[in-house]
Amino acid sequence: MKNKIKFLVMVGIVAVLATFGVFVSNVYADSNSMTVSPNYKKMILIPGEVYHGSLSVSNSVNSTRALKYAVKVGSFSHHRNEESKDDYGSTDHVSVSSYNQIMDWIKLETEGGSLEPGEKTDVNYSIEVPKDAPGGGQYATILVVDETTSGVGGAGNISIDQQFQFASIIYAEVAGKTREEGEIKDNSMPSFLFEGPLEATSMVKNDGNVHTDAEYVFQVWPIFSDEELCTNEEEPDTSLVLPDTEKYHAQTCDLPAVGIFKAKQTVKIYDKVSVVERTVIVCPLWLMAIIILAIMMVIVYFVVKVKSRKRD
Repeated sequence: MKNKIKFLVMVGIVAVLATFGVFVSNVYADSNSMTVSPNYKKMILIPGEVYHGSLSVSNSVNSTRALKYAVKVGSFSHHRNEESKDDYGSTDHVSVSSYNQIMDWIKLETEGGSLEPGEKTDVNYSIEVPKDAPGGGQYATILVVDETTSGVGGAGNISIDQQFQFASIIYAEVAGKTREEGEIKDNSMPSFLFEGPLEATSMVKNDGNVHTDAEYVFQVWPIFSDEELCTNEEEPDTSLVLPDTEKYHAQTCDLPAVGIFKAKQTVKIYDKVSVVERTVIVCPLWLMAIIILAIMMVIVYFVVKVKSRKRD
């Protein structure tokens, strides 16, 4: 009777957690022992030709279990969510668009296997590009799924396990008719701060049909000096922007607590360039209060003095 009650209680807990979107999983110490490399691969594809690639799958030497894994081909795209400022809030390996046709061109040499602790293997694949393949960007992922179960059961016949999935991304450009068009929708920074750091932000959009790198340079100087406090002019920040997506970027510079500075941000995508320059004042609240108090005292002084003269 006691076991039956325990079972019913466990079933109830699982049901409640599932209702609120909380997923219970058997967690094991070496759940992240699998590694996959490279994380991504960029390539140029010629219609009608065949390409070969590979990625490595390894089971850590510190692992305490054999690793069972499965390999499959997935799509690759990004989607905006409520927490993101751009289209890069969440990664999607399921949805398919005209930019994921490459999924049908990829042939895997294996669909899975197993590895003992410390073992490593290569997963080979080929890409057969159709002769009529459209020019432009094509994106896919080689997904490696950890299918090893922890061996810890749930209550009764209930067993909930969490799978770990790793992806090696393929960024491909198919030779042919490509469109390289972009726009810089925002390039801004504040002119007044109560405290640092200074943040310069931007939003670029890739209107083309192939991925590209946006480039960002951020420079800050004291108002009366040419010695830069911050600069990445020699090694600009870059971010890869997929076709038909918007990409947000932020750069920061730590500033002294008080001062006046010159700041400049340059943003580039394709042939578009945007430059914004600002004179930035940093004045903390306590100093602002002192300045306001001093101004008020000066005003009161002159008011009193004027009234005193009128009486005389």
